[in-house]
Amino acid sequence: MAVENTTPAAGAPRVADDINELVSYAIVRGMLAPEDAIWAYNAILERIGEDGPAAPSSAVFLENGYQLSPTRDLAEDEPSIEIAFTDDEAAGFDLEDCIERIAAAGVANGREEDTPSGRDRIATRVMDILMPRPSEVDATFAELYDEDGAEAATDWFYRLCCDARYVRTAAIARNIGWTTPTRWGDLEITINLSKPEKDPKAIAAAGAAPAGEAYPACQLCMENEGYSGRGAGAAHGAHPARQNLRIVPITLGDEHWGLQYSPYAYFSEHCIAMSAEHRLMHVDRENMARLVDFIDLFPHYFVGSNADLPIVGGSILSHDHFQGGRHTFPMMKAAVEETFEIPGAPEVLGEVLRWPLSVLKLSARDREALLDAAAHVLDVWRGWSDEELGIVAESDGERHNTITPVACREGDDYVLYLALRCNIATDEHPLGVFHPHAEWHHIKKENIGLIEVMGLAILPPRLVEELAAVREHLLSGAEGAALAQALEGDPLSTSHAAWALELAEAHPELTPENAEEIIRAGVGEVFGHVLEDAGVYKWDLAGRAGLHRFLAAL
Repeated sequence: MAVENTTPAAGAPRVADDINELVSYAIVRGMLAPEDAIWAYNAILERIGEDGPAAPSSAVFLENGYQLSPTRDLAEDEPSIEIAFTDDEAAGFDLEDCIERIAAAGVANGREEDTPSGRDRIATRVMDILMPRPSEVDATFAELYDEDGAEAATDWFYRLCCDARYVRTAAIARNIGWTTPTRWGDLEITINLSKPEKDPKAIAAAGAAPAGEAYPACQLCMENEGYSGRGAGAAHGAHPARQNLRIVPITLGDEHWGLQYSPYAYFSEHCIAMSAEHRLMHVDRENMARLVDFIDLFPHYFVGSNADLPIVGGSILSHDHFQGGRHTFPMMKAAVEETFEIPGAPEVLGEVLRWPLSVLKLSARDREALLDAAAHVLDVWRGWSDEELGIVAESDGERHNTITPVACREGDDYVLYLALRCNIATDEHPLGVFHPHAEWHHIKKENIGLIEVMGLAILPPRLVEELAAVREHLLSGAEGAALAQALEGDPLSTSHAAWALELAEAHPELTPENAEEIIRAGVGEVFGHVLEDAGVYKWDLAGRAGLHRFLAAL
């Protein structure tokens, strides 16, 4: 793989080879100019607390096809970093393995605490050295956008974020995913294993950390770009390192917003657009117009906003932001159950989707007419109560109704999907009437946010061990009361016992060969029920009548 490598002196640490390969990787992936190779090597040494050894070097640098510049040749005796591989070979380079060894050297030298987050902070600082500065990223993105179009610009930016290890492709690859055919179409299921587990040392440090006003205010603030991160024991608690984060400035609604990619993506090119101002999430005509601005800028992406209320909203309601990307979700493939008209908006097509949540699809070529119609739907819904169906617009001065809006382009048409949401809670359903009910909490208890509204389940990592235990018990040969006792007596399977017994009864043909497929199909069916719980208008006679009452009120 390497060309004429000069081996470090006997006993020299492997770190020299690792840094050389990492710098080579950055050069061939276009992140780093060859002229900056020695500077980068030395900068990485400093980051990890080393002052040597010398980098592997070669006098045949040019044989690899890399020129320092169009106007300057490399003298034979001029020191250089050896380019360790070609671009094709760099695609197979084990970036994670290399950066982990470099980070471990930094920990050994006392640069950071010996925890996963400490090692990650070193790794992120190292990757930052190899990246173009934010101004360079902005300039390249703008040039590509102007000359080659939006898709070329996002293709380049996304690859950069992956190559720079900001999008954690190796971690994302550990996620477990499948699709399940249901009455609602093929639902997408993911058991999320990519986000790092909390380290016991970090948990203990967090308990002892003093309180105070944090900087950055949250993980979506623009001030994260280049931020060094901190451990759980710091004054304001843990915050991930973000030196390798790059944010492209965009304008939405005549405001400064930023575009970045999600480190732990749930779908292709999962991106985030966030306001430069740290302010609360809000769903209104103003922000729906920003969704449409976004798809004007990037017509090959969809974009959506979480609802702006607890229970039915996302995990971060403190910062105004959207999520988007290049993915067609199950909701977008749903059949149309019926059409409806919005008075005063003849150019807007209204459709009711056959989907477990209550979703209205509005389409029009005229963006302003579309936005006026969507704002009208939202205004009516915010004040709408139907106590027969448990829908309560307001109680004790607290509003309960909002929407989850999603925007995309279909040919020349603008499309807005409006999922009707209500976060009312009762004694029977203290976590929310239109929230996953208790019988499904063994699979999914968390909020149903934007991504799951559209039919992609994000399930907790605990399910890997728990479903494996269920499988083992179902294949044990035990039946009836003996099987129930075994499931209920195992801490890993006890919460799944009733559901697992139903699976066993429904599938007497269950074998080692088909058990996983049957269990996964069962999980997908549960997710379908979870989405049904989140729907304000059920798919029964009472629910359909209730929806028609609302549509008539428009």
